[in-house]
Amino acid sequence: MANTLAPPLLSLLFLTLLHPLHSSTDAFIYGGCSQIKYSPGSPYESNLDSLLTSLVNSATYSSYNKYSISGSTQQDIINGLYQCRGDLAMPDCATCVARAVTQLAPLCSQACGAAVQLEGCFVKYDNTSFIGQEDKTVVMKKCAPAVGYNPEVMGRRDAVLASLGSTSGLYRVGGSGDVEGVAQCVGDLSNGKCQDCVNEAIGRLKSDCGGAVFGDMFLAKCYARYSTSGAHAYARSHHGEHDEAEKTFAIIVGLLAGVALIIIFLTFMRKAFGRHGK
Repeated sequence: MANTLAPPLLSLLFLTLLHPLHSSTDAFIYGGCSQIKYSPGSPYESNLDSLLTSLVNSATYSSYNKYSISGSTQQDIINGLYQCRGDLAMPDCATCVARAVTQLAPLCSQACGAAVQLEGCFVKYDNTSFIGQEDKTVVMKKCAPAVGYNPEVMGRRDAVLASLGSTSGLYRVGGSGDVEGVAQCVGDLSNGKCQDCVNEAIGRLKSDCGGAVFGDMFLAKCYARYSTSGAHAYARSHHGEHDEAEKTFAIIVGLLAGVALIIIFLTFMRKAFGRHGK
């Protein structure tokens, strides 16, 4: 049952269109699911429920934690973790992780592995061993359209990103004038692996986004982001699109949740009638 997360195609549909550095903590950024499924009622499903419960409970007192739950067979082992943004208070961290966990089922129904990144937190589980391992795969990038090239603003942007790259720690923030930057690693990475991941994200951000007024580069275990004053004008001009995207996301998640409930109900009825027949 070894597997890796499939490319997060859902993120292409549900990206936040307002500038991310100014979005609410539960704004959806991306999600990804493995292609391998577990069976309803299986030991893996029971272990997954236990794991997610542990993640939600732990987020009430810690901004990061990881868990591994063993099973009677190798196929039932499951690993998971969460990471809240470094500036969140514990109540906001707990709320964000709980929100992320509730989105896993409708987005990745019965998937053996899944990941969800919200504005304020990241949650991932899988039946492969990924904890502590560096992963610089690009899972989501977003660059605003470049409206001309402002050397002065981009110079400050580059200085802020350089500062993020030279600073130590899992969570890093910087600013210069109207330019803001932030970078963060998942807490399972060592200092050296975190530094390597952040540098990779910053390098890709500069090369891929060029003179864009804001940019996001999310790798599998870290991210780097920046914003300039032009991001606010871009956000205002796309506010209508953002509202429509949020409505679409809510409708689709609601429909998926409804389908999941129907499947659970039919499974229960089939088992109930089966016992009655016996």
